[in-house]
Amino acid sequence: MPNVVAINAAARQSIAAARAISDEMLLDSIAKADRHAMHVLYSRHNVRVYRFVLRMVRDTTMAEDLVSQVFLDVWRTASQFEGRSQVSTWLLSIARFKALTALRQRKHEDIDQEDVLKIADDADTPEASLDRNNTSAILRACIAKLSPAHREIINLVYYHEKSVEEAGEIIGIPQSTVKTRMFYARKQLAELLKGAGVDSLAA
Repeated sequence: MPNVVAINAAARQSIAAARAISDEMLLDSIAKADRHAMHVLYSRHNVRVYRFVLRMVRDTTMAEDLVSQVFLDVWRTASQFEGRSQVSTWLLSIARFKALTALRQRKHEDIDQEDVLKIADDADTPEASLDRNNTSAILRACIAKLSPAHREIINLVYYHEKSVEEAGEIIGIPQSTVKTRMFYARKQLAELLKGAGVDSLAA
């Protein structure tokens, strides 16, 4: 029994030590081919990167593949991180580039896919059917109706809690453009929410 207690204590110490290491320190170690540092960074950020990519590509298999590509890039290019932004911002900018590239390739592979997506977007998903009275389901449905540029801004600022400056850096646009897109995204979202009351969803 004392051995189990000692092992548990050691595990807790190891977890606490991993949390104390900053993302920047982890990248320095990854640049020196430290696999443990890579594992810790992946554990910290893979879910956030996956959700970000999934909102862009709307395909779980593609999102999983893109997350793998993002972290493979991190492994290969960790030494190139210059520290001008947070590591999470850097990861999301890599993820965004990969997702946009994948979407462009997918468009070229299947010309009719856009028509299929429009049909799928108009119908309730199983989740929406089961949870149509839930406010978050209504909000997700309204966000899905926004233009890709407005959806991306809402995603970064509200779901990933990025500042205007960080969102601009990830997307590659000036802060003033981020603010303008935020204004119009919120305005359009407010109109969609007003028009998508619980009664209209249940109909």
